Amino acid sequence: MIPIGYLYKKVAASPDWLAAKGIVDIYSLSSCISEDFADYINYWKHNGYWLFNSPKDIEDIAKQESIDLSGMTLFYYEVYEYEFDEDSGEWSVFTPEPSFATDVQIPEDNRLEGFDVVTFTAHTSPECSPLSCNALARKISVNHHCLFNLFADAKDALEGGRFNNSEPGPYRIVAVYTFGSNL
Repeated sequence: MIPIGYLYKKVAASPDWLAAKGIVDIYSLSSCISEDFADYINYWKHNGYWLFNSPKDIEDIAKQESIDLSGMTLFYYEVYEYEFDEDSGEWSVFTPEPSFATDVQIPEDNRLEGFDVVTFTAHTSPECSPLSCNALARKISVNHHCLFNLFADAKDALEGGRFNNSEPGPYRIVAVYTFGSNL
């Protein structure tokens, strides 16, 4: 897994329309349900994976723009080094956008919450997480944060066609961590 960065999010409770048993809240990387701290791309302070190299990078934007981060959860993310194309059924390597500095500070104290599957059609910022956005969690076993517990389960679901026709890919498997005061 490759470290790709940090993001503050306003974690949302599982919406009624998702109607998937056991899901309490949505920890997906996607901002479709659990919103990002801001429309952060407009600040152009993200790294080549379109996240942030450190929590301080986000906190600096929040201070400058008077964004209240209280009540939000800070996440750290890693990604599988290959992305999956549902049409070809193949995995291929991807790299960070080279025009942005990518030097992710790895947290010392973290807890793996699970694995998300996220679309990257534009090959830049994260887009949809079909487990929550498309309610695939109704048919696929996930944990109470709407994430796979195991990497192998996420990979098997992709290769087995469980994400086909949900959102256009490619798909990336993202490890979702909480840390520090979020533990």
